[in-house]
Amino acid sequence: MDSSSPAASESARASFSRHWKTACSSFVLGCLLAITLQVFFFSPISPDPLELPRPSSSAPFLPTNSLLQKVTKLGEGFLKNPEDVCVDKEGILYTATRDGWIKRLHRNESKWEDWRFIEDTDTLLGITVTAAGTLIVCDTEKGLLEVGEDGVTVLASHVNGTKIRFADDVIEASDGNLYFSVASTKFGLHDWYLDMLEAKPHGQLLKYDPSLNMTSIVIDGLCFANGVALSTDKDFLVVCETWKFRCLKHWLNGEHKGKTEIFIDNLPGGPDNINVAPDGSFWIALLELTSSGFEFVHTSKASKHVLATFPKLLKRITGMHKKAMVVNVATNGKIIRNFDDPKGEVMSFVTSAVEFEDHLYLGSLNSNFIGKLPLNAIA
Repeated sequence: MDSSSPAASESARASFSRHWKTACSSFVLGCLLAITLQVFFFSPISPDPLELPRPSSSAPFLPTNSLLQKVTKLGEGFLKNPEDVCVDKEGILYTATRDGWIKRLHRNESKWEDWRFIEDTDTLLGITVTAAGTLIVCDTEKGLLEVGEDGVTVLASHVNGTKIRFADDVIEASDGNLYFSVASTKFGLHDWYLDMLEAKPHGQLLKYDPSLNMTSIVIDGLCFANGVALSTDKDFLVVCETWKFRCLKHWLNGEHKGKTEIFIDNLPGGPDNINVAPDGSFWIALLELTSSGFEFVHTSKASKHVLATFPKLLKRITGMHKKAMVVNVATNGKIIRNFDDPKGEVMSFVTSAVEFEDHLYLGSLNSNFIGKLPLNAIA
């Protein structure tokens, strides 16, 4: 029979089609196997479930409002993701931005000043002013920094011989010691989402003693240790555990000295930075860790592995860029009031709230300005 006959051609086409389908099936199966191996066997995390907050007596359901949409935008376009803000005795505002700058705004002025540039960093976070007027900044990669007119000094880069990986926020106690949080000892700033997905206690609260030039561990095993604030009476400090939706109280003086207890739990968002208010209460910026409908992600190990492998999906399931929330908490751990931007129309991903002269100053990792909110007008 002639090999060029129609029957022979049809047979050849059928054979080619079978081989093609087999090859395609093998390729697809190979890809699925490779993805499965990558997701489940070579995953960068070993996840635990993350327990989402439930209403409680200390943090009841809070009605949503739009009060954060009333902010004035300070330095719009000049500040790149200002995560934290602080105020010195002269009323000068300071913030650290993602481009390595410490920027400041003098009282009664409208233009921010490029004050100090810290080389080779885009990881500046918490910032505070000491009683002596010294500026202290947390650099997640360099450690605890002192920034002054003469330059930058690294105060603490290691603890017990181990490099500090994720310095987050800092406050000075009455004795001059600096207490600062380490969000994670396993993951760095650019991999913060892996710490959230793993949901294990990698965080710490550290103390730097300037008289001894020594750093020590105060509390170990915190779930993403974040903001740190000192009480008005300076007898205790509060440290935030973002993935636990709670804040802890650690006593520095008095009969409970050295003890740690829960200050507030079941917060309606993950607490970021915390600052004491003039009346002794606390302002806490809260993060929306999960968008509505995606709560299952935090209880599903398979989902966590997938997100760790394909982190671009993470922005879809978290609500940080879609909402802003700040709560005012009394010294007894009860929420007094809350301010929201429920859809992130003006502010989202608010990370810090500082009260000064009847105004609230708001930092954010998703803005190019500091928000200024008049408290008297909305009380």
